[in-house]
Amino acid sequence: MNFDIFITCAVTGSGETAEKHPGLPITPEQIADAAIEAAAAGAAIAHIHVRDPETGKGSRDPALYRAVVERIKASGVDVILNLTAGMGGDLVFGPGETPLPLDPAGTDMVGPLERLVHVAELLPEICTLDCGTMNFSAGDYVMTNTPGMLRAMAARVQELGVRPELEVFDTGHLVFVKQLIREGLLDDPVMIQLCMGIPYGAPDDPLTTMAMVAQLPPDCVFSGFSIGRRQMPYVAMAALAGGNVRVGLEDNLYLGRGELATNGALVSRARQILEGMGARILGPGEVREKLRLEKRW
Repeated sequence: MNFDIFITCAVTGSGETAEKHPGLPITPEQIADAAIEAAAAGAAIAHIHVRDPETGKGSRDPALYRAVVERIKASGVDVILNLTAGMGGDLVFGPGETPLPLDPAGTDMVGPLERLVHVAELLPEICTLDCGTMNFSAGDYVMTNTPGMLRAMAARVQELGVRPELEVFDTGHLVFVKQLIREGLLDDPVMIQLCMGIPYGAPDDPLTTMAMVAQLPPDCVFSGFSIGRRQMPYVAMAALAGGNVRVGLEDNLYLGRGELATNGALVSRARQILEGMGARILGPGEVREKLRLEKRW
């Protein structure tokens, strides 16, 4: 078990959840305030997506990211920001025997460096890299991250001095992580997030989780999470496996049956579980030291 644990809070995500939770953070102000709330509850890291304030759908607009970052900075709250770089790789094929042309309503495909514009402008301490292509949820949607794209993104993130959090959804993604290490595109300590229970990636059962943990690169720092009702059991699972944890409304909307959650409540529940197991929760300063991060403000 890991007895010195940091908590990441993924405060909003980009999925179709806005209509399912009236309190989901949508505007930059709401997203920033959710990150501040999570930090007050014990999260050392806030994982940030932004959304179009008018539609509630996920967005790549650097101005929205800037508004979130500046509001958090102005608050004086110490929290490590982890900006997603997962947007801009969405392919939605046409139905049945007409996969082309692509569905313009859901397709958002840009070059690898364009996916990092907000990271280059704002220089967060951490940004994410989704380490493979996969069928993601239902329908004809494919989350697209080719080896060439990921090499270009990893090189750019390394150049910027930002720590990549490597999002691993299946065992093959770990194979590619090790290839990036061999190619010198990842600096130590390598930071990995095991994303469990995402259709159609690795299922969220203990045997699969431990099989993935056994394949992690030596000396990496890893976290783990699952989605929906298994979010809280995976707080304990990740700790027992030797990792850190992630919770938040990106992955789960409920605190209990029929009880909608807030980010602060999810972090508080995770903290209660971990401290009940005898773990100590790390603050942002300790996490910076552990991950060798450069504090940006």
